[in-house]
Amino acid sequence: MTQRESLLARTFVDVADTLVADFDVVDFLTVLTARCIELFHLSEAGLLLADPPRGLRVAASSSHEMQVLELFEIQHDDGPSLECYRSGAPVHCEDLQTATDRWPRFTPEALASGWASVDALPMHLRGEVIGSLNLLRAEPGALPPTDLVAAQALADVATIGILQHRAAELHRLLGEQLQYALNSRVAVEQAKGALAEHAGLNMDGAFVALRKYARDRNQRLVDVAHAIVERKLPVDQIAG
Repeated sequence: MTQRESLLARTFVDVADTLVADFDVVDFLTVLTARCIELFHLSEAGLLLADPPRGLRVAASSSHEMQVLELFEIQHDDGPSLECYRSGAPVHCEDLQTATDRWPRFTPEALASGWASVDALPMHLRGEVIGSLNLLRAEPGALPPTDLVAAQALADVATIGILQHRAAELHRLLGEQLQYALNSRVAVEQAKGALAEHAGLNMDGAFVALRKYARDRNQRLVDVAHAIVERKLPVDQIAG
Protein backbone atom coordinates (compact mmCIF):
# COMPACT_ATOMS: atom_id res chain seq x y z
CA MET A 1 0.00 0.00 0.00
CA THR A 2 1.38 3.40 -0.97
CA GLN A 3 1.60 6.32 1.47
CA ARG A 4 -1.33 7.99 -0.33
CA GLU A 5 -3.47 4.86 -0.13
CA SER A 6 -2.65 4.53 3.55
CA LEU A 7 -3.66 8.14 4.19
CA LEU A 8 -6.89 7.65 2.25
CA ALA A 9 -7.69 4.54 4.29
CA ARG A 10 -7.02 6.40 7.56
CA THR A 11 -9.24 9.24 6.39
CA PHE A 12 -12.12 6.87 5.74
CA VAL A 13 -11.59 5.39 9.20
CA ASP A 14 -11.77 8.89 10.68
CA VAL A 15 -14.93 9.57 8.70
CA ALA A 16 -16.43 6.31 9.96
CA ASP A 17 -15.80 7.51 13.53
CA THR A 18 -18.51 10.12 12.97
CA LEU A 19 -21.02 7.30 13.39
CA VAL A 20 -19.91 6.96 17.00
CA ALA A 21 -21.70 9.06 19.61
CA ASP A 22 -20.07 12.22 20.98
CA PHE A 23 -17.63 12.79 18.13
CA ASP A 24 -16.32 16.32 17.69
CA VAL A 25 -17.94 17.48 14.46
CA VAL A 26 -15.92 20.73 14.21
CA ASP A 27 -12.60 18.94 14.64
CA PHE A 28 -13.66 16.24 12.20
CA LEU A 29 -14.58 18.70 9.44
CA THR A 30 -11.33 20.61 9.93
CA VAL A 31 -9.35 17.38 9.64
CA LEU A 32 -11.31 16.47 6.52
CA THR A 33 -10.30 19.68 4.72
CA ALA A 34 -6.66 19.17 5.70
CA ARG A 35 -6.70 15.56 4.50
CA CYS A 36 -8.19 16.62 1.17
CA ILE A 37 -5.22 18.93 0.60
CA GLU A 38 -2.77 16.11 1.32
CA LEU A 39 -4.61 13.48 -0.68
CA PHE A 40 -5.42 15.47 -3.80
CA HIS A 41 -2.47 17.92 -3.88
CA LEU A 42 -4.65 20.99 -3.40
CA SER A 43 -3.87 24.53 -2.33
CA GLU A 44 -6.96 25.00 -0.16
CA ALA A 45 -10.15 23.21 0.84
CA GLY A 46 -13.31 24.41 2.53
CA LEU A 47 -16.68 23.10 3.53
CA LEU A 48 -20.03 24.88 3.61
CA LEU A 49 -23.03 23.47 5.44
CA ALA A 50 -26.66 24.52 5.26
CA ASP A 51 -28.14 26.10 8.36
CA PRO A 52 -31.82 26.45 7.40
CA PRO A 53 -32.56 29.56 9.50
CA ARG A 54 -29.43 31.35 8.26
CA GLY A 55 -28.57 29.81 4.89
CA LEU A 56 -25.11 28.47 4.07
CA ARG A 57 -22.34 28.86 6.62
CA VAL A 58 -18.62 28.11 6.63
CA ALA A 59 -18.20 24.87 8.59
CA ALA A 60 -14.47 24.32 8.04
CA SER A 61 -11.58 25.72 6.04
CA SER A 62 -7.95 24.84 5.59
CA SER A 63 -6.76 28.40 6.25
CA HIS A 64 -7.95 31.85 7.20
CA GLU A 65 -7.63 32.93 3.56
CA MET A 66 -9.93 30.13 2.50
CA GLN A 67 -12.43 31.07 5.16
CA VAL A 68 -12.42 34.68 3.95
CA LEU A 69 -13.05 33.54 0.37
CA GLU A 70 -15.92 31.27 1.43
CA LEU A 71 -17.48 34.10 3.41
CA PHE A 72 -17.05 36.40 0.42
CA GLU A 73 -18.85 33.85 -1.74
CA ILE A 74 -21.77 33.62 0.70
CA GLN A 75 -22.04 37.36 1.22
CA HIS A 76 -22.05 38.09 -2.51
CA ASP A 77 -24.20 35.08 -3.41
CA ASP A 78 -21.82 34.11 -6.18
CA GLY A 79 -19.41 31.24 -6.71
CA PRO A 80 -18.91 27.51 -7.28
CA SER A 81 -19.83 26.48 -3.73
CA LEU A 82 -23.28 28.04 -3.96
CA GLU A 83 -23.81 26.72 -7.49
CA CYS A 84 -22.92 23.22 -6.31
CA TYR A 85 -25.18 23.40 -3.26
CA ARG A 86 -28.16 24.72 -5.21
CA SER A 87 -27.83 22.30 -8.11
CA GLY A 88 -26.83 19.29 -6.03
CA ALA A 89 -24.29 18.47 -8.75
CA PRO A 90 -20.48 18.73 -8.94
CA VAL A 91 -19.06 21.97 -10.29
CA HIS A 92 -15.71 22.06 -12.08
CA CYS A 93 -13.63 24.88 -13.49
CA GLU A 94 -10.18 24.03 -14.86
CA ASP A 95 -9.19 27.66 -15.39
CA LEU A 96 -10.75 30.49 -13.41
CA GLN A 97 -9.47 32.96 -16.00
CA THR A 98 -12.36 31.77 -18.17
CA ALA A 99 -15.01 32.05 -15.43
CA THR A 100 -15.51 35.79 -15.05
CA ASP A 101 -18.92 35.62 -16.73
CA ARG A 102 -19.93 32.54 -14.74
CA TRP A 103 -18.98 34.00 -11.33
CA PRO A 104 -18.37 37.72 -11.86
CA ARG A 105 -17.71 38.51 -8.20
CA PHE A 106 -16.08 35.32 -6.96
CA THR A 107 -13.62 34.86 -9.83
CA PRO A 108 -11.61 38.12 -9.46
CA GLU A 109 -11.39 37.54 -5.71
CA ALA A 110 -10.14 33.96 -6.15
CA LEU A 111 -7.64 34.94 -8.84
CA ALA A 112 -6.33 37.79 -6.71
CA SER A 113 -5.75 35.29 -3.91
CA GLY A 114 -3.63 33.13 -6.21
CA TRP A 115 -6.04 30.31 -7.07
CA ALA A 116 -6.46 29.13 -10.63
CA SER A 117 -8.90 26.19 -10.65
CA VAL A 118 -11.74 24.88 -8.51
CA ASP A 119 -13.95 21.87 -7.92
CA ALA A 120 -17.02 21.91 -5.70
CA LEU A 121 -18.60 18.61 -4.69
CA PRO A 122 -22.08 18.25 -3.18
CA MET A 123 -22.58 16.79 0.27
CA HIS A 124 -25.80 14.91 -0.28
CA LEU A 125 -27.70 11.78 0.62
CA ARG A 126 -30.85 10.51 -1.10
CA GLY A 127 -31.64 13.87 -2.60
CA GLU A 128 -30.95 15.91 0.54
CA VAL A 129 -28.11 18.37 -0.04
CA ILE A 130 -26.56 19.67 3.17
CA GLY A 131 -23.56 21.56 1.81
CA SER A 132 -20.56 21.45 -0.48
CA LEU A 133 -16.90 20.48 -0.30
CA ASN A 134 -14.75 22.97 -2.16
CA LEU A 135 -11.30 22.24 -3.57
CA LEU A 136 -8.96 24.95 -4.87
CA ARG A 137 -5.63 24.70 -6.67
CA ALA A 138 -2.99 27.26 -7.56
CA GLU A 139 -2.50 25.72 -11.01
CA PRO A 140 -5.05 25.46 -13.80
CA GLY A 141 -6.15 22.01 -14.87
CA ALA A 142 -8.53 19.23 -13.94
CA LEU A 143 -8.32 16.88 -10.99
CA PRO A 144 -7.75 13.28 -12.08
CA PRO A 145 -11.01 11.32 -12.27
CA THR A 146 -9.83 8.93 -9.56
CA ASP A 147 -9.24 11.89 -7.22
CA LEU A 148 -12.71 13.26 -7.92
CA VAL A 149 -14.25 9.86 -7.18
CA ALA A 150 -12.33 9.59 -3.91
CA ALA A 151 -13.16 13.16 -2.89
CA GLN A 152 -16.86 12.63 -3.60
CA ALA A 153 -16.77 9.39 -1.61
CA LEU A 154 -15.30 11.27 1.35
CA ALA A 155 -17.98 13.95 1.02
CA ASP A 156 -20.71 11.31 0.86
CA VAL A 157 -19.54 9.39 3.90
CA ALA A 158 -19.01 12.64 5.82
CA THR A 159 -22.58 13.59 4.95
CA ILE A 160 -23.84 10.36 6.48
CA GLY A 161 -21.87 11.11 9.63
CA ILE A 162 -23.19 14.66 9.90
CA LEU A 163 -26.79 13.58 9.34
CA GLN A 164 -26.31 10.83 11.91
CA HIS A 165 -25.02 13.43 14.37
CA ARG A 166 -27.98 15.71 13.68
CA ALA A 167 -30.42 12.84 14.11
CA ALA A 168 -28.82 11.86 17.41
CA GLU A 169 -28.99 15.44 18.66
CA LEU A 170 -32.63 15.72 17.59
CA HIS A 171 -33.43 12.44 19.31
CA ARG A 172 -31.71 13.68 22.46
CA LEU A 173 -33.62 16.96 22.41
CA LEU A 174 -36.90 15.21 21.77
CA GLY A 175 -36.15 12.84 24.64
CA GLU A 176 -35.41 15.74 26.95
CA GLN A 177 -38.60 17.50 25.89
CA LEU A 178 -40.64 14.34 26.44
CA GLN A 179 -39.12 13.82 29.87
CA TYR A 180 -39.77 17.45 30.74
CA ALA A 181 -43.39 17.09 29.63
CA LEU A 182 -43.84 13.94 31.73
CA ASN A 183 -42.20 15.51 34.77
CA SER A 184 -44.33 18.61 34.35
CA ARG A 185 -47.47 16.53 34.16
CA VAL A 186 -46.55 14.77 37.41
CA ALA A 187 -46.08 18.14 39.13
CA VAL A 188 -49.45 19.36 37.85
CA GLU A 189 -51.20 16.21 39.08
CA GLN A 190 -49.57 16.57 42.50
CA ALA A 191 -50.59 20.23 42.71
CA LYS A 192 -54.17 19.34 41.69
CA GLY A 193 -54.30 16.72 44.42
CA ALA A 194 -53.06 19.14 47.06
CA LEU A 195 -55.50 21.81 45.95
CA ALA A 196 -58.42 19.39 45.76
CA GLU A 197 -57.76 18.11 49.28
CA HIS A 198 -57.31 21.58 50.75
CA ALA A 199 -60.31 23.21 49.06
CA GLY A 200 -62.67 20.26 48.87
CA LEU A 201 -62.70 20.35 45.06
CA ASN A 202 -62.80 17.50 42.62
CA MET A 203 -59.75 17.05 40.39
CA ASP A 204 -61.32 18.85 37.43
CA GLY A 205 -62.26 21.81 39.61
CA ALA A 206 -58.77 21.89 41.10
CA PHE A 207 -57.26 22.01 37.64
CA VAL A 208 -59.55 24.87 36.59
CA ALA A 209 -58.52 26.85 39.68
CA LEU A 210 -54.86 26.10 39.11
CA ARG A 211 -54.98 27.16 35.48
CA LYS A 212 -56.96 30.34 36.29
CA TYR A 213 -54.39 31.35 38.92
CA ALA A 214 -51.54 30.88 36.43
CA ARG A 215 -53.30 32.75 33.62
CA ASP A 216 -54.40 35.65 35.80
CA ARG A 217 -50.76 36.20 36.76
CA ASN A 218 -49.27 35.43 33.34
CA GLN A 219 -47.35 32.49 34.77
CA ARG A 220 -46.75 29.05 33.34
CA LEU A 221 -49.03 26.36 34.72
CA VAL A 222 -46.08 24.06 35.42
CA ASP A 223 -44.24 26.78 37.37
CA VAL A 224 -47.26 27.32 39.61
CA ALA A 225 -47.58 23.56 40.07
CA HIS A 226 -43.93 23.22 41.05
CA ALA A 227 -44.30 26.11 43.51
CA ILE A 228 -47.21 24.28 45.19
CA VAL A 229 -45.42 20.93 45.27
CA GLU A 230 -42.29 22.54 46.73
CA ARG A 231 -44.47 24.43 49.25
CA LYS A 232 -43.33 27.81 48.00
CA LEU A 233 -46.92 28.76 47.19
CA PRO A 234 -49.65 28.07 49.78
CA VAL A 235 -52.66 26.35 48.25
CA ASP A 236 -55.05 28.69 50.06
CA GLN A 237 -53.83 31.52 47.83
CA ILE A 238 -55.22 29.61 44.87
CA ALA A 239 -58.32 28.15 46.50
CA GLY A 240 -59.19 31.43 48.12
